[in-house]
Amino acid sequence: MSSANAKEKTKILFLCTGNSCRSQMAEGWARALKSDVIEAWSAGIETHGLNPRAVKVMAEAGVDISGHESKTTEAVKDIPFDHVVTVCGHAHETCPMWLGGKAPVVHVGFDDPPALAKNAQTEEEALAPYRRVRDEIKAFIKKLPDTIQDE
Repeated sequence: MSSANAKEKTKILFLCTGNSCRSQMAEGWARALKSDVIEAWSAGIETHGLNPRAVKVMAEAGVDISGHESKTTEAVKDIPFDHVVTVCGHAHETCPMWLGGKAPVVHVGFDDPPALAKNAQTEEEALAPYRRVRDEIKAFIKKLPDTIQDE
């Protein structure tokens, strides 16, 4: 086994308020695009269940997150993360202290698709912000882990 193969993957936790949408998308993209260099996890300050529209738009892009579970930070507290990436303002403001104790916390905020879709008149209109945020998260994940190594 070469030393390149022996290199450990960067462990990243994507943290959001309810672990239902943005953090799940980030975990899905990281597993789909960067599983060779990133060990991805997601969690929330609380759990809101997996958002069906997030599952749908990720499937449209070829990433299946339907088997993911919405979980709190308590479920991942024993994992030695290299980085914690908060993807919403509330999670960044309320990130449990133990998470930032060893791993640097990096905030990369994304709009909240459920909030943006709340007053949509049609399902297609409701899906638009989910698709936009999905694509923004994908663009961010493509740059990992290099963009957060020096944070």
